[in-house]
Amino acid sequence: MSVGTSKSGQSGMNQVGLSNASAFASGTGARTWAEIVAIILTAVFVIGGLEFSLRWFEVPQYVLPTPSAVWTALIKEFPLIAPHLGYTLIELSCGFAIGGSIGLILAAVITQFPFAEKIIAPYILILVTTPMLALVPLLILRFGFGFEPRIIAVALASGPMVMINAATGFRRVDNDKIALARSYGATTLQIFWKIRAPMALPMILVGLMIGAIFGLLTAVGAEMVGGGFGLGNRLTTYSSMINMPEFFAVIVILSMLGILIYVFFFLVGKKWASWET
Repeated sequence: MSVGTSKSGQSGMNQVGLSNASAFASGTGARTWAEIVAIILTAVFVIGGLEFSLRWFEVPQYVLPTPSAVWTALIKEFPLIAPHLGYTLIELSCGFAIGGSIGLILAAVITQFPFAEKIIAPYILILVTTPMLALVPLLILRFGFGFEPRIIAVALASGPMVMINAATGFRRVDNDKIALARSYGATTLQIFWKIRAPMALPMILVGLMIGAIFGLLTAVGAEMVGGGFGLGNRLTTYSSMINMPEFFAVIVILSMLGILIYVFFFLVGKKWASWET
C-alpha cells in the first residue's frame, strides 16, 4: 500500500486541493476589480434579501435571526467571545505546528525510503479515515478537560493531510533533473533540498492549508464535546440557551478564520511559489 493510493479515500476537499495546487500557488486566482465589485454586490443582494425576507415573513429570531441581529450580537458579545477565540487559536496553533511538522518529516522519510512507506502508510490511512472527534472523549478521559486533548486531536487531524500532500509534491519531480544532479555528483540530501523541496513547495502549501482548515474544524468539534472554553463551547452554550443571534455570530467568526487561513497560504504561495504554472 502506498500513500499515493491511500489518498484516493480522502474527502473531496483534499482532492480539490490536490488538483488545483498549481493555480493556488501561482496566483492565477487573482481577481479583477470588476469581479471584486460583482462579489460585493452579490453579497449585498443576498444579505439584504435575507434581511427583507425574514422580516417580511416575520420569522422568529430563535428560528433564524436576521443578518442585522447577528451583526448586533457580534458587536455586543465580542468582548465575551474574544477570550474563547484566543483559546481556540492556541489549540489550533499548537496542534497544527505539531501535526504539520510531523507530517512534513514523515513525507520526506517515505519518499526517500520506500520501505518506510510500506510500514507507515496503513497507519496514515487509519488516521485519515477515522473521525478525530470520535477519539476526543477518550483523550479527555486520559488528559482531562484542558488544552492537551484538543491539541492532540488537532495534530492527528492536520498531520496526515500535510503528509499526503507533501509526499505527492516530493514525488512530482522531473527525473531528468535528478539524473542531471546525480551526474554532477550531488548527494541524496542535496537533491532533496535543492530539487525535491523547492519543486514540492506548491503541494506543501496546499497540504498546510488543508491541514489548518481540518485542524480548525477538529478544534471546534473537540470544544463542543467537552470543556468550558473555546468557540465550540460558545456554540453549545448559545444553542442550549436558544440565543440564535449569538450562535450565528460565532459561526461568522469561524467562517472568517477559515477565510483568513486560505488567504494567508494563498499569499505565501503567490510570493514563494509563483513560478509554478
